[in-house]
Amino acid sequence: MSVTPSASEQGAGATLPAAHSGAAGVIMLARRSLRQHSLSSAVTMLSIALAAGLVMAVFSIRAQSRDAFLGGAGNFDAVLGAKGSKLQLVLNNVFHLESSPGNIPWSAYETVQEHPGVKFAIPYAVGDSYMGARIVGTTTDLFDKFEYRAGRKLAVQSGGRQFDMGLREAVVGAEAARRTGLTYASQFHPTHGIEQNEASHEHEEIYVVVGVLEPTGTPIDRVILIPLEGIMRMSGHILRTEDDDMYAAMPGEEIPDEVKQISAVMIGLRGPQAGLDLDEQFNKRDSGETLAFPIGAVMAELFDKLGWMVQVLGLVAILVVVVAGSAVLASIHNTINERRREFAILRALGARRSAVFSIILLESGFIAAIGAALGFVVYGGIMFVAAAVIQRQTGVVIEPWKFNPVLAWTPPGMVLLGLVAGLIPAAKAYSTDVATHLAPQT
Repeated sequence: MSVTPSASEQGAGATLPAAHSGAAGVIMLARRSLRQHSLSSAVTMLSIALAAGLVMAVFSIRAQSRDAFLGGAGNFDAVLGAKGSKLQLVLNNVFHLESSPGNIPWSAYETVQEHPGVKFAIPYAVGDSYMGARIVGTTTDLFDKFEYRAGRKLAVQSGGRQFDMGLREAVVGAEAARRTGLTYASQFHPTHGIEQNEASHEHEEIYVVVGVLEPTGTPIDRVILIPLEGIMRMSGHILRTEDDDMYAAMPGEEIPDEVKQISAVMIGLRGPQAGLDLDEQFNKRDSGETLAFPIGAVMAELFDKLGWMVQVLGLVAILVVVVAGSAVLASIHNTINERRREFAILRALGARRSAVFSIILLESGFIAAIGAALGFVVYGGIMFVAAAVIQRQTGVVIEPWKFNPVLAWTPPGMVLLGLVAGLIPAAKAYSTDVATHLAPQT
């Protein structure tokens, strides 16, 4: 009875001389096997790529988001606002999220401004919007004194200028301009409230855009800036006297300080001691205001509260890695039985058990290595989408290719996982019995 070699056996026989040439032969046989099982190898590489990309993206987004929010206040050191939650105060006035907790009197702004340890105090008035972009009433001190990064002040794009405090003019953040379509010389009606719904109504006042800000990579990119008194004089906004009587500001008439109300005071300090003094003055005494200081500590509390969610995402990523490792094991293990005769022929022609063992490990390591490399493509896709969404929703910038240690240890980690997953099928190939599997086949 004659024995007719299968295609895989013919391939093995064609490379038998290489089996005696050490590492080169092992590599050649591993490559040939991957080509013969290209579909299962490709699917396994894809699962490795998805796992590697997800792990790198989850840990990188977590680290960058924390850093960005903790440092996203720029050079604002503290925020003074209405009595209530410090976190709500910071989210509303620094990151332009959440709703305003209420108003504070103009006298609170004057108190802060007069403190010798305060470098600058900038009043904010919020509560209106246009096409989803929040409107912030403020003063030109925001342009002249505030630095969103060390040595970097807000700058208006060529052809524009700062608003005039006495006119109905606006300066639009870069992201707000993109979303609303507002550009130099555009006109718009502010909308009452920060949510656009059927109950929202337009104010009768018309504002003219006199400038668009250069991108800053901060939440200010998402807002429209107008003069502070523009908010106070806007139709539908109510000012009250100390006796709680309504006050209507007449055109051309100066608004008395005692009826002015603002949403918050954005504060820059000369040193931490000034922050402690203000904290004592506003938080530890019976005042009607709340001081959020330091801003970084307030945001750290938020991330501590959301720690469980980050842990869940990390757990999901790790589970995906485990599934990917299992896919490597299953892919190679499923080919072992059909390759038993091939391994027996190699052994009969002089290949050592260690060579057969090495072939399987090399295959699993190669699959994991290619998958890990493709993982950077998956990582890049996830990061670019996440960065766009985070910037659009919060104004915080995430850099997709900013270095994170996870980018360094994930690829070798995935290769190691592939090698570990290949141990079981490699051991099975190692134990192949030559006599049994070289028996004639009918």
